[in-house]
Amino acid sequence: MSNYDKLDSYIDKNLDKSLEELKRYVSQPSISAQNLGLKECAAIVKEMLERRGFKAQVMATDGAPVVFGERKGKSDKTLLIYNHYDVQPPEPLELWESPPFEPQIRNGKMYGRGVSDDKSHLTSRLHAIDAILKNEGDLPCNIKFIVEGEEETSSVHLHGFIKENLALLKADACIWEFGGVDHRDKPMQYLGLRGICYVELSVTSLETDVHSGLGGSILPNAAWRLTWALASLKGVDERIRIPGFYDDVVPPSARDRELMDALPDVADEYKTRYGAKGFIKGLTGGTDLKMEEVFVPTCTICGLTSGYQGPGSKTVQPAFASAKVDFRLVPNQKPEDILKKLRAHLDAEGFSDVKIDFLGGEPAARTNPDDPFVKIVVDTAEEIYDAKMEIVPMIGGSGPSYPFVHDLGLPVVTMGLGYPDTKAHAPNENIRIDLYVQHAKHMVRVMKEFSK
Repeated sequence: MSNYDKLDSYIDKNLDKSLEELKRYVSQPSISAQNLGLKECAAIVKEMLERRGFKAQVMATDGAPVVFGERKGKSDKTLLIYNHYDVQPPEPLELWESPPFEPQIRNGKMYGRGVSDDKSHLTSRLHAIDAILKNEGDLPCNIKFIVEGEEETSSVHLHGFIKENLALLKADACIWEFGGVDHRDKPMQYLGLRGICYVELSVTSLETDVHSGLGGSILPNAAWRLTWALASLKGVDERIRIPGFYDDVVPPSARDRELMDALPDVADEYKTRYGAKGFIKGLTGGTDLKMEEVFVPTCTICGLTSGYQGPGSKTVQPAFASAKVDFRLVPNQKPEDILKKLRAHLDAEGFSDVKIDFLGGEPAARTNPDDPFVKIVVDTAEEIYDAKMEIVPMIGGSGPSYPFVHDLGLPVVTMGLGYPDTKAHAPNENIRIDLYVQHAKHMVRVMKEFSK
């Protein structure tokens, strides 16, 4: 057998052992939004790394701890792998077919909160490392892991941690926490993440709610104040009205459009998946839709709260109203700049009484699609997936990749075991076990080819 045949055989034969490790990992709740189980889960990560001969440590931050692990390899090249151990809250619990923290395997899938986002990515990568260590005795290159516990709450302390530990985290390339296949089972390479500025806007108009018959004509209504303020942020033409909001936007390049042109039209797939009858801004599909999806910044109302919302009626004048709003940012917008412009806009529009709470943010970051490390990951995927990995220059979501790209100076690539129906952040989150195996085999090839 060839060297890869031996490694692949190990991955296949020892799959159940790896899945048992994943089950234990998923069984530990680690909800960063509730500060639940984070230290306990960090200890599990440290233990898993140490079992592979990594020198691992749990490092304190002002929030959740970061787990760092390092093991030397045969070559001088160093690969940094980023993952996170925190997960989203599991609610609504009644929609789960099995308890979220009691992982179960059904019909070739494993179900559990955090199993896809992103605990399985870590254990699949460790499974690949096991295959190499058992067959070759040593790693082909230096491997460093950085596993944080605040990704689901905007990685508030990660940027500072990286700046304080630049020498410790020094590497030649980085593998990101996620990746996977699209609706055609084609492996996808996502080379950029939009930034985000997430805020909560709130208004307190009175000390207490008031009978609407008494207050409706004479007292200020917090819900109206907030909705008027929200309406000032964006017009019906979908153009964001905050002065200077678009000043720093860098338009996509001809290379960006070339890469997006090569991707399939997503219009029909989105309509089917989301039950959408059409798209905003007169978009119908094709490259224009794909470009608009990721290269244009947004202002999204994510939630609204005010007054009475239970069954039946309650005639009340609400004293308080709040809304969660996120701005997805593109290069070179910065969250701190958008925050200042938002405050100035609300004040100028007469809404100085609207309070802004900054809930987190990070700038956009991208990797050059023609970087040699990207080629390694793309080329090694083809044998595993029997399809060429397609390159997406940037996606609409956000993540803490900015310090990896700009402070550590690394090319950041995505590869993993996600698929469109993984239900990350939703009830019945799951992974496909066949993709778990493929990701481990892909990792083996990337580590070995990278070391050459």
